[in-house]
Amino acid sequence: VPGATQATSQRILDAARALFAARGYRATSMQAVADRVGITKAALYYHFASKDEILRHLTLPLLDELEEVLNEAETHGAPEAVRWRAIEGYVDVHLRHRETLSMLVRDMTLLVQAPVAERFRAAITLANDLVAGPGCDLEERVRACQVVAGLGDPVLLFRDVPVDRLRRLILDGARALLGDADLEVAERPKDAGRAHPRGRSGGRPSALSEAQAAQARLMHASGRSADEIAERFGVSRATIYRCLKT
Repeated sequence: VPGATQATSQRILDAARALFAARGYRATSMQAVADRVGITKAALYYHFASKDEILRHLTLPLLDELEEVLNEAETHGAPEAVRWRAIEGYVDVHLRHRETLSMLVRDMTLLVQAPVAERFRAAITLANDLVAGPGCDLEERVRACQVVAGLGDPVLLFRDVPVDRLRRLILDGARALLGDADLEVAERPKDAGRAHPRGRSGGRPSALSEAQAAQARLMHASGRSADEIAERFGVSRATIYRCLKT
């Protein structure tokens, strides 16, 4: 039965992913995977010819999605829109495939094997280029590299933090590194749980910093609406309209 076969294959992949992440790829036998699923070793080999084939099926979705979000980000024209599409997509893929990444980091030798290594290197290089933007100098390239390098580690180190909150904190950190945050972001309580900086009275800030204003204009030029831009910076539409008129 095709449906039953597909379901069993998925159970095998889920079991293997968990075992590889917990014990390591090298230390996990095919028998251990079969035992976890509750099938015979012969039945396991019916679905997957080798442990390497299981690994390939586990890593391909991560690599495919990472390449897809970065290629999609590259189509957005305005450098600032490209940058944030790339950053947000990169984080989202890592969050979706957290267990697979844990598996790869658990056995670091897997990250240097072809074709996984080549595809990861190419994706990271593209992410660095998109975050840096065109015509950037060495300082900007180094900063972009720092940002990209810092997007994945928190996903692995803070696995008990709810996804939505961790995503927000990672993106806040990227904004701070890129100079896209005012002092209020750095000074707010760590457990505030707010997505955007607030004014001193606790409401929306009444103005944007120069860097934020420049980004807002780029977002508007790339087709973003005033509502979207206002939501992005946590300000009112009136603030955005004032910024766009200047």
